[in-house]
Amino acid sequence: MTKKEECWQAFKFLCFSISAGVIQIGLFTLLNELTNWAYWPCYIISLVASVVWNFTFNRHYTFKSADNVPKCMSLVFAYYVVFTPLSTLWGQAMADANINEYIVTIFTMVINFVTEFLYQRYFVFRKSLNTNKRAKEHINFTNKDVQL
Repeated sequence: MTKKEECWQAFKFLCFSISAGVIQIGLFTLLNELTNWAYWPCYIISLVASVVWNFTFNRHYTFKSADNVPKCMSLVFAYYVVFTPLSTLWGQAMADANINEYIVTIFTMVINFVTEFLYQRYFVFRKSLNTNKRAKEHINFTNKDVQL
């Protein structure tokens, strides 16, 4: 991939992550404001919803991977097996220290964004970048353009 393509890929990941962040913050806000739950269940439920959204769009549009979905989702699940307990613990500790829950959530989302992009780009999808139908159509379109 060229530097320009890699920058474009990172930008798409950012855009889909922002949309997932809107889902996470929206759902977190609903749960936080409408229930008497502690920080952690609101966080976990909103995190799961955003992860499913983010994975689906990034696999298809950002990394354009045709790799086995259960395999890739299992690898992303493995990331969250580590990230979720850690972020839940530090999030609850920060909330217990009277740091605003929304600041804690945004801080955690930034950490999640950076580490998940690196993990997905260089581990989950590294061997299957640009292998789906959308990527192949783009390559064919570009090659036709060159031949004209």
